[in-house]
Amino acid sequence: MLSIAQGELIQVFRNRLVLVTMFVVPAASSAFYIYLHRLIPALDLGAVAAVLVFIMVVMGLYTTTVTTLASRRQNLFLKRLRSTAAGDPAILFGLLLPVTAITLVQVGVVLTVLTAVAGGPADVPLLVAAVLATVAMMLGLGLATAGVTNSPEHAQVTTLPLLVGTLAVSGWVGFTGTEELTVLKRLLPEGSAAELVVGAWNGGVPLGESPALLAPTLAWVVVAVALAARVFRWEPRR
Repeated sequence: MLSIAQGELIQVFRNRLVLVTMFVVPAASSAFYIYLHRLIPALDLGAVAAVLVFIMVVMGLYTTTVTTLASRRQNLFLKRLRSTAAGDPAILFGLLLPVTAITLVQVGVVLTVLTAVAGGPADVPLLVAAVLATVAMMLGLGLATAGVTNSPEHAQVTTLPLLVGTLAVSGWVGFTGTEELTVLKRLLPEGSAAELVVGAWNGGVPLGESPALLAPTLAWVVVAVALAARVFRWEPRR
């Protein structure tokens, strides 16, 4: 498993498309939002943090997961890996470990910069829980999307609806709150997670309400994994 992860890490840094997706676009978007906060001090800092987290996780982790798995399937690397002693979970874990670790580092760096610029979160453990739940959900959705993606180029199409929708939901929930349309906002993918990030950063989320806010995101994790188990393919369609 670790040898697969090591080889995948080398491939990540050789692939220009993946590098742009993972580093350049999220970093530029994050810099814009941090600049926007400095330009408009009254901007809700928790909402800015929520958008930054989801930019990193969706644009860095989700799209790269789909692109990577589609590429490895297309060149039959997934098929060759299944002929080794490694089991399916170990193969997927090894392939996705590098991009997951890089994304978590990116999130940490960006939020640290935001802390230095404008102040830190009120509840760090809750923020960590929200980020980890979001990462788990997007990994599951990435596996599912990879199942219907024929090539790395096709990934630019198949990832677009969820990418745009997730970023829109996180911004909508982050900047407008959940006082109106509460149930709808919390049930949408990333809705409750965005509310958790805002609450963790700004404070004001009672400890008793945290499980209720985590539950929708964890439910989406289960749905994503179940969907991935049904549609993920190890070999190209003939």
